[in-house]
Amino acid sequence: MQIYVKVNGVEYSHDVEPRMLLVYYLRDVLRLTGTHVGCDTSICGACTIHLNNQPTKSCTVFAVQADGCEITTIEGLAGEELHPLQEGFNEKHGLQCGFCTPGIIMTMADFLDHNENPSEDEIRHALKGHLCRCTGYHNIVKSVQYAADKKKETEPTTKTEEVTV
Repeated sequence: MQIYVKVNGVEYSHDVEPRMLLVYYLRDVLRLTGTHVGCDTSICGACTIHLNNQPTKSCTVFAVQADGCEITTIEGLAGEELHPLQEGFNEKHGLQCGFCTPGIIMTMADFLDHNENPSEDEIRHALKGHLCRCTGYHNIVKSVQYAADKKKETEPTTKTEEVTV
């Protein structure tokens, strides 16, 4: 089946088998190998991407289901500079082997877009769909807190004025 997708801002069209999972389309066809295949059952979260701006485990979606969609992978998250989460994982040692890291970062990017000032408990709750076999999550939580603080520093504040008539 022919599919049309926009991945990291670039439009693609490919003929794919209807049974091909999106994670394999990204990795094998587009050669975007930052999205990892961990379990093929959606338990580990290593394959998390943004599908139409929603964190999605790409091992649970067929490539044909993504037809007409916009996809962001870990490779497309950063602009000219690292995303605050990528910087946070580096600064706060949030990774060891790094296998789970892209999926966690993709989920946490969406989480921080909706929660600018998360508590440690909120971060831990948001991490529930991810398995990290190397860490106790302590530095991952610190990395997310770092990114939240960094985003607050760099985002312009909007000041609203009350007008009385």
